[in-house]
Amino acid sequence: MTVPVRPLPDLGPADRAAFFDRDAGIEAVSGDVAEIVDRVREEGDVAVREFTSEFDGVELGNIDITDTCERAYDDLKDDLRDAIETAATNVREFHEAQRPEDWRDEFGPGRELGRRFRPIDRVGVYVPGGSAAYPSSAIMGIVPAVVAGVDHVSVVTPPADEMNPATLGAIHAAGADAVYSVGGAQAIAGLAYGTETITRVQKIVGPGNKWVTAAKAAVRGDVEIDFLAGPSEVVVVADETAEPELVATELVAQAEHDPNASVVAVTADEGTAEAIATAVDEQAGAREREDVIRDALENDASGVLLARSMSEAILFTEEYAPEHLVIVAEDDESLLERIDSAGSVFLGPNTPVAAGDYASGTNHVLPTNGGARVTGGLSVETFLRSTTVQRLSGEGLADIGETVTTLADAEGLEAHAASVRRRLEKLDDT
Repeated sequence: MTVPVRPLPDLGPADRAAFFDRDAGIEAVSGDVAEIVDRVREEGDVAVREFTSEFDGVELGNIDITDTCERAYDDLKDDLRDAIETAATNVREFHEAQRPEDWRDEFGPGRELGRRFRPIDRVGVYVPGGSAAYPSSAIMGIVPAVVAGVDHVSVVTPPADEMNPATLGAIHAAGADAVYSVGGAQAIAGLAYGTETITRVQKIVGPGNKWVTAAKAAVRGDVEIDFLAGPSEVVVVADETAEPELVATELVAQAEHDPNASVVAVTADEGTAEAIATAVDEQAGAREREDVIRDALENDASGVLLARSMSEAILFTEEYAPEHLVIVAEDDESLLERIDSAGSVFLGPNTPVAAGDYASGTNHVLPTNGGARVTGGLSVETFLRSTTVQRLSGEGLADIGETVTTLADAEGLEAHAASVRRRLEKLDDT
């Protein structure tokens, strides 16, 4: 298969919808997920065990595997343990820099206002797993919660006859308080409502398949969630100075995640576009997950796009609002200034998305499906709540008193106005 170059101005309404109206694909399973969630809520561990047997083919022994994670960490090969610790350290350092400070300031005479920040008490982190290895997802979900000061971090990860030790070891290294061998919709329900074994939490974060995403949608309202994430996405904005081979590596790398991944390169230089398409085709054939990569490349939301100008390329990128944005161009900083909607940005030829996926320090749990238009990725702030604080002196209350009473009277809330007038009268008496 040769990857075609598609002129951006020639995209019709259906083509544009494929790029801009992406979704997590949860509708097909939402009915079954609702049943799973209801049963776990009503039956607890019994339902968790039954669904785990049905969907994972595993007869659960202990649901709580916190001690198993510690042993897995101790048994890791030195090079893998060192890599996990280095990645966790880098992620921890970046997220520690995000912690906001409590503050108060004077806003006019006698009017002291401020904000304070406190961690959520209990959160749940979904870590994809089973026999597959996702130590990076463990680090990305757990470390920011620990840095934020969350009192109890629970982790759910799918079971397997032989669970991957790298994932289990990373969960321990990242600082989880409790770990449960449960996956899928039943894991999300267990975190949302609690069972005899699983601690109920106040917020659930972390990526998963469409069953996990549909379950997060189902429990939202009873528990907070981060966002509803779909398949992986990348947009690479490249000019004529970009090396097509390196641009192609970004498309192929994200395509290997999922056949439904959306991978896009957009440039205003025809020669660069053609060279990228050729390099993508060549590289895909050399990868172990070629079938998955080819399927993703054939996705209607994937392709190499030729714009009439870099301005048109930027407009496309802003409307797309990608999970990952790579800019490989001579004026990358000025191009970035024109894009507001992106989950995580990678600037220059030596900054692959994989660096952020694993060890640069930024978080790889990011909004997809255009979610970057309204929210950012996982961060320390995800696990904090803020409270405003105020103190008024008599002078401060008198300064705004007439404004408050006038507005309260206009809204017909006479008692509100009286609460101010009574204080002002007492101040006049002293």
